[in-house]
Amino acid sequence: MAVLARASDAAIAERLDACGPLPAFERVRGPEQGLVMARGRTGGGGAPFNLGEVTVTRCTVRAANGLIGHAYVTGRNGRHAELAACVDALMQDTACTETVERIVITPLEAAEHARRAATAAKAEATKVHFFAMQNMRT
Repeated sequence: MAVLARASDAAIAERLDACGPLPAFERVRGPEQGLVMARGRTGGGGAPFNLGEVTVTRCTVRAANGLIGHAYVTGRNGRHAELAACVDALMQDTACTETVERIVITPLEAAEHARRAATAAKAEATKVHFFAMQNMRT
């Protein structure tokens, strides 16, 4: 679900289209937007405190076979939450789990890793090596 929450709705829809014919889905609840309180910890492990509110969209769908999928995503994109809920329902169907994992989840996860690697490479290019400054002073 974390991979789906971080992927774009267009990427999820594209991967679902590659799965072939899917069962029909009906909305049970939502998509609905709301706020949740984000909590932080001082120093990463200290006393918890309220960091602020985050906009979240939730959706629940029911597949034609009766399986129910739920999803919560940050932001106000109702289509994103609905698609993630559809994938959640598909992953519960043992006949679809392996296919959805291979065609939807794995490529989205690989794309996420590539985005993170590109961001890390950009940050690494701007890194200042202070040991060089220390060596110049001695």
